[in-house]
Formats: sequence, structure tokens, C-alpha cells
Amino acid sequence: TTCHGAEGIGNIAIEAPRLAGMEDWYLKRQLENFRAGIRGTHAQDIQGIAMQPMAAKLSDESIEDIVAWVGSWDYVPAEITIEGDVNQGRSAYQSCATCHGANAEGNETLGAPALAGQNDWYIITQLRNFRAGYRGAHQEDSYGSQMLTMSKTLRDDQAVINVTSYINTLQK
Repeated sequence: TTCHGAEGIGNIAIEAPRLAGMEDWYLKRQLENFRAGIRGTHAQDIQGIAMQPMAAKLSDESIEDIVAWVGSWDYVPAEITIEGDVNQGRSAYQSCATCHGANAEGNETLGAPALAGQNDWYIITQLRNFRAGYRGAHQEDSYGSQMLTMSKTLRDDQAVINVTSYINTLQK
């Protein structure tokens, strides 16, 4: 709660994402990836580096407990903090929709989390991290590797902002 907030809505000051409303399977996978050093070890992944030692000490049982606890929090829509060209973002999002769904609702079968409802500033940070190779480069991160590749279809930072602005129009 210190980082993600007492109600799990995220903390922009330290770029800790919303957890309330996050899929249990995705949260579990990310905690396991942090614990195993698959995520949060790149020197430029500032937020991941902060999270990795928090997860490193977790047991399987404590991960299950955290996931259950987070699942009990009420979902509240994220505040919109960025503006971009929604029409260009809609066009760019079409390749994202293949995995994340037409309404950014996520797809467990494909391992793609919901994007609708997540903090927009967090989505931007993570897309930038994928594009730069700070996230998704670990050889055991098959889902991250897919995102690293797909994120490169966003040609520049404005495209990242535009696609995130479009995601903001979708409802969880």
C-alpha cells in the first residue's frame, strides 16, 4: 500500500501502477517474474528495479495471498492525465487489439492483460520501456518479448501517447 496506494489506485509520484482491477493471473505472473529476476533487473528500468527486491522475498503462498487481497479491492476508473490524437491512436491500436482485445479488455489465453482502466502514465512508461528494450528482453520472458517486438510498431513517443489516449476512451 505504501507504493500502490491503500486502495490500489496507483501512485504517479513513484510510477507505481494501479493494482485494483488487475487480473489475478497477470498480477501473479508479474510478481513471479520480479521474484525470479525476469523483470526489474535492467539498469534503466527504474520502476522495475524498485519493485524487484519487494517481490524477491515472496513465497508462492504470499504471492497467492497478495493476489487474493488485491482482488478484493474495488475498481475505480483511472484518472486521465494525458492527451493525444485519439484517431491516430485508434489506428495504431489495431495491432494491439489482436492480443489485448478490441476494447483493451485483455486476453488470458494470450497472456495479454487488460489495458482499459490502467493508469495512462503507467502504460506510457511501460511502452517506452518495451520500445527501449528495458522490459521484455530477458530470455525467459516470452510474453515480454512479444511486447518488445510489438511496441516497435509505435514509431515514436507521440505514437505511444496517441495509442494511450485511445485506450483511455475504452471502458473496463
